Amino acid sequence: MKGRTIILDHLGDVEAAALMVDGRLEDLLVDTPDAPRSGTIYRAIADRPVKGQGGMFLKTPDGSAFLRQIKGLAPGQRILVQVSGFAEDGKALPVTSKLLFKSRYAIITPDAPGLNISRSIRDEAERDRLLEISHDAMDGAQYGLILRSCCAGADGEAIADDIDAMLELARAVLNDDSTEMETLSEGDGPHVLAWRDWVAPAEIVTEAGGFEDHGVLDALDTLIEDRVDLSGGASMYVETTRALIAVDVNTGADVSLAAGVKANMACARALPRALRLRGLGGQIVLDLAPMPKKDRRPFETALRAAFRADEVETTLVGWTPLGHYELQRKRARAPLGEILA
Repeated sequence: MKGRTIILDHLGDVEAAALMVDGRLEDLLVDTPDAPRSGTIYRAIADRPVKGQGGMFLKTPDGSAFLRQIKGLAPGQRILVQVSGFAEDGKALPVTSKLLFKSRYAIITPDAPGLNISRSIRDEAERDRLLEISHDAMDGAQYGLILRSCCAGADGEAIADDIDAMLELARAVLNDDSTEMETLSEGDGPHVLAWRDWVAPAEIVTEAGGFEDHGVLDALDTLIEDRVDLSGGASMYVETTRALIAVDVNTGADVSLAAGVKANMACARALPRALRLRGLGGQIVLDLAPMPKKDRRPFETALRAAFRADEVETTLVGWTPLGHYELQRKRARAPLGEILA
C-alpha cells in the first residue's frame, strides 16, 4: 500500500496509534496505563537534594521524581514540573521545571518570552502572515510562543484557535494558587499525539480492528525480535541489557572488502527507526562490522543525518578505544517490550 496511513486503534485495552508509510510501520505510539504520560504537569514538593549531582528528588502524586539544575530550590518548597520522559523500573520520574504547552500548531513557552516561527518556514510572506496571527492571538500575553513548521499554509483560524487553547491551559496551570501536591495537567495520549505530531497528509483510519487490517500487528511481531534485517543481506541485533542498549552489526554472506562499510552505513540509516519503534533510550553502544578508520567519518555523517530526522533527542558521543561507537538517547517512550509483555 502506497502513501501514508495513520491508524488509531488499541492493543487490547491500551490506546495506540501507528503510522504506516508505503506499507511499512514507520512510527508507533502506545499508552502507558501504569505510568504517567510524558508532558504531565505536577505541583511537586522538593524532598531531598542529591549531593554531587546537582539534582533533587521531589514528591509528586505519582511517586518520586528527579529534577536536575535545582539552584535556589530548598526542601519543602513547591514547584511546577513537567514529566520529560519515562523512568526505568524502580527509578524516579524524570521531570523539568521548564514547562511547555504543546499542540499541533503552537507551543506556549512561559519561561521564554517572544514570538518565534519555525526556521523551516522560509517564505517571507508566509512568515509575515503567521506573525500577524500570533500577535492577534497572544494579545499582549507575557508568555512566549513558537509556531511549528506545520503552520505553513494552514488555516489562520485553526492556528489562532490552537494558540487560544494552549494559552488557556497555560494560564489555568500557572495561575493556580493552591499549595497542595497535585496533578495539574495530564499528558497527551497516543491518539492526540498522532494528531499533534504526524502532520503530513495521510489517510486516517479510526475503525476498530485497523491494526490487523493494515498490517500493524504483523509488524509488531517482528519488533519483538532482536534481529533487524539490513540492505545487502546484512543485519543488526538490537539487544537491551540492564545497563545499556547493545547493537551488533553483521555483514551476512557478503565477503567483499567493502562488506563492513556497507553494513555499517545500512545500520546508520536503519538505527533511528529501530530504536523509535522499540521505544528504546539511554546509553547505546554500537559494535560495528570491521571497517578501515578512514571510513569512520562518512559513517558518522550518515548517522548524524539519520538522527537529524528523528524527533527523539539523541547525542552522538563518539568512538571508544575498542572501536565501538556510543550514543546517548533520551528515554522519551516506554520500551515496547515491557508494554507487550
